[in-house]
Amino acid sequence: MKKTIKEQKMVLIILLSNIFIAFLGIGLVIPVMPSFMNDMNLSGKTMGYLVAAFAVSQLLLSPIAGRWVDRYGRKIMIIIGLVLFGISELVFGLGTHVSVLYVSRILGGFSAAFIMPAVTAYIADITSIEERPKAMGYMSAAISTGFIIGPGVGGFIAEYGIRMPFFFAAAIAFVACISSIFILKEPLTKSQLEEISANTKQSSFFSDLKRSLNPRYFIAFVIVFVLAFGLSAYETVFSLFSDHKFGYTPKEIAAIITISSIFGVVVQIFMFGKMVDKLGEKKVIQLCLIIGAVLAVGSTLVSGFWAVLAVTCLIFLAFDLLRPALTTFLSRAAGKEQGFVAGMNSTYTSLGNIVGPAMGGILFDVNIHYPYLFAAVIMVIGLGITFMWKEEQFIESN
Repeated sequence: MKKTIKEQKMVLIILLSNIFIAFLGIGLVIPVMPSFMNDMNLSGKTMGYLVAAFAVSQLLLSPIAGRWVDRYGRKIMIIIGLVLFGISELVFGLGTHVSVLYVSRILGGFSAAFIMPAVTAYIADITSIEERPKAMGYMSAAISTGFIIGPGVGGFIAEYGIRMPFFFAAAIAFVACISSIFILKEPLTKSQLEEISANTKQSSFFSDLKRSLNPRYFIAFVIVFVLAFGLSAYETVFSLFSDHKFGYTPKEIAAIITISSIFGVVVQIFMFGKMVDKLGEKKVIQLCLIIGAVLAVGSTLVSGFWAVLAVTCLIFLAFDLLRPALTTFLSRAAGKEQGFVAGMNSTYTSLGNIVGPAMGGILFDVNIHYPYLFAAVIMVIGLGITFMWKEEQFIESN
């Protein structure tokens, strides 16, 4: 009989800390972008590509890393991922040429490709079917929190030097690695790993991608892509936009993002369940897309610190409510295909994280308002797609 979550609190804390640290690394770069642009004479397009490089490398390695997790074990892949992450952050902090920064972000993407499936599988192995949704919810919260507060943490630490956030991230990654070595134990035996590995050989990345086109999931995955695109494009351009238009410092940018993040998380904790009960997942998703699109346009019109803060708070809230609404639907629709759906969720998120920053950076070089306007168009398209989402699909998925 598997132990309860309370009985495995320390193991879960280590696992959630590992996944949090991995996604913290994605956002750390954002508030110091203007300083890096100025110091190294980089364009907005280059900075967008730099953020997207993380997601590209994660996407490419994820299928292989997932199979290695089943073949060699969960613990060793977590440790390798943390070591790669620590190295990537250290390299970024020491880098003085853009090519070195690209190498750093690619290594960071590789680390996330190892850590995410390994932690997901580890949690699934040690939890009962009844408690697994709760544990996976914790993991989702760790991912969201890491990705969203990364810019805030990076901005505040950057007060001590624009490279300090990366040295800090490297340090906590190595501490997490050492903790994992001594506290985590491989949850599966060698024979169990061999059995799982034999089963996973039957699938491939492209066959999984084809399965994701099933109407039961596809529209939800498209919205996952839209969410990742919108959030990553907004965050990537936000610091550059705030610096160029308002002259905000990294600390001011970090303050806006951190306050907005806290606001979104608090409302999510206390209001999300009630909203879904009253409106249902579909209407919550549509409402969030409408709010996101309107405020993306509004971001180009407002001025003044408090107005920018208010708009940013509401946009983050829309994203924070949209993510769990999608996750709830997908987990209900998945049935016995939880692993497949979780993997494809990660794939479509990575695709959004690739396209969002890249397009945001390109459009920023043309006009600083264009990334927000384009994000609004994408969210309107996503809203239109949800009207193809029949209520019967929710019923059939139960």
